[in-house]
Amino acid sequence: MLKNIDPALSADVLHALRSMGHGDRIALVDANFPAETIARHTRLGLPLSIANVSAARAARAILSVMPLDTPLQPSAARMAPNGKAGELPDVQREVQAEITRAEGEAPQMYAIERFAFYEEAKRAYCIIVTGELRLYGCFLFTKGVVPPAGQWGETV
Repeated sequence: MLKNIDPALSADVLHALRSMGHGDRIALVDANFPAETIARHTRLGLPLSIANVSAARAARAILSVMPLDTPLQPSAARMAPNGKAGELPDVQREVQAEITRAEGEAPQMYAIERFAFYEEAKRAYCIIVTGELRLYGCFLFTKGVVPPAGQWGETV
């Protein structure tokens, strides 16, 4: 165990998040996602796991150490329910709440159609599989920057 590190974050997940650079993306996906198949196309090449937790709990852990990219560009996406891009299932509402909790006034996630989401996930740095069993518990997060202390009024 480490101090001030969410215990849901394994060493492998922490290594991946630390290795990513500004603009790299992760795909945080539910238990039904074809993670093995899609992960072969990612930079990491294999799926990682934050097992036995919901998508919202995994998002909370990840966002405790990884900043999202600036609100000037979309930095959080969600897999849209088939034919219902405007619909926001409970699992997605919960993850949006975690984004807002971590980032403050965060913009709403944008929707990506299911098969387009698969293609976007192939371009991610890595795939992180959760224990989420609800449908459409799949998200893309774009990593932002950690500014030097004092810049933008933030401290490191």
